[in-house]
Amino acid sequence: MAIENRYDFVMLFDVENGNPNGDPDAGNAPRIDVDTNYGFITDVCLKRKVRNYIELTRDGEAGYNILIKADRFLNSKFTAAYKEMGLTLGKQGKNSDDVKVARDFMCKNYFDVRAFGAVMSTGDDRCGTVRGPVQLTFAKSVSPVRVNDVCITRQARTTEERTKTGDTEMGRKSVIPYALYRGEGFVSAALNNKLPNGLSEEDLKVLWEAIINMFEHDHSAARGKMCMRKLYVFKHDNVLGECPAQVLFDKITVKQLSEIPPRSFKDYEISVDKNLPAGVELLEML
Repeated sequence: MAIENRYDFVMLFDVENGNPNGDPDAGNAPRIDVDTNYGFITDVCLKRKVRNYIELTRDGEAGYNILIKADRFLNSKFTAAYKEMGLTLGKQGKNSDDVKVARDFMCKNYFDVRAFGAVMSTGDDRCGTVRGPVQLTFAKSVSPVRVNDVCITRQARTTEERTKTGDTEMGRKSVIPYALYRGEGFVSAALNNKLPNGLSEEDLKVLWEAIINMFEHDHSAARGKMCMRKLYVFKHDNVLGECPAQVLFDKITVKQLSEIPPRSFKDYEISVDKNLPAGVELLEML
């Protein structure tokens, strides 16, 4: 059954001695607002972790394929959809009905398409465009962050030429000692209901599960220790919602307890104003 409620949600997660989202334009150092020194993480990075979790836990399950991943080029997947539905391949004979049928097939079979949307209008076998009902903001650190540039040694040389200068070589890695990030998101039932194969209530449960566990199978030496700490979900009692999202987001406040640079989640105090507008319910998922 398609979802019948609008949702707005707040995520609080942290990193310890790691790089949560490197910036290729800055030597892959953690992303920082240069004017304020607040750290940030892109929505693309967070969606990647949701996709990876669903692929890991729902592998082979009907309807939970992932479109955006590094396996084969996208246009080949669009062509596969045309073949599966028995549609005419190539530009010749293409019509809007074929595109709609192919789009509906992609929504039905790929979780990330019906959740986040996708531009699938490339190549000869176009599958249209889907505006996803689930959207995430950039996550921003609650406090300014400091990046430590750590020197490391490498024991294994890659070429014979490089071994002439010794058995080891120096390297560097950029890490944040500690940062608590806040990200926000939206689930639009109104947009979802425009899709013939949109998100179901079961899909929504899978989404919350993926958000809560997005870091559990994503650990690496570069990312350090990352944990989802809190997930607050505001559930509206109808499709369009009862109030603007920012009214609800302001109900969750996070305060640093002292002027000493924070080094753990305990260095923050979270306040939740449960005086909500009529027709809105707060679900503390974590």
